[in-house]
Amino acid sequence: MATDQYHEPAAELSQKTRTFARMITGLIEEAEAIGWYEQRLSLEKDEVAHAIMENAQKEEFKHFSMDLEFLLRHKPAWRQILKGIVMVEGDIVKNAEKAEKAAD
Repeated sequence: MATDQYHEPAAELSQKTRTFARMITGLIEEAEAIGWYEQRLSLEKDEVAHAIMENAQKEEFKHFSMDLEFLLRHKPAWRQILKGIVMVEGDIVKNAEKAEKAAD
């Protein structure tokens, strides 16, 4: 059984915490796959292969988004911070600082 995702003894973690760790791991894996496809797309010259990879990258982003939504549903403060940063006009860092303060 894989235990790389745990930094504490798995047997001592609640089911909720183990599920959370799995979803975080899934989020990381999807982000990595998105990055790998971005590199492949930047080099691929064949139009059909490029289209297939682009479609696959969109699927990875969909999976990333679902994992993120799951986590945000379980961490309301994270959702509040995200709402103050994502798709908000203005300085990203300033928006993040303001959103973090509002979530405290």
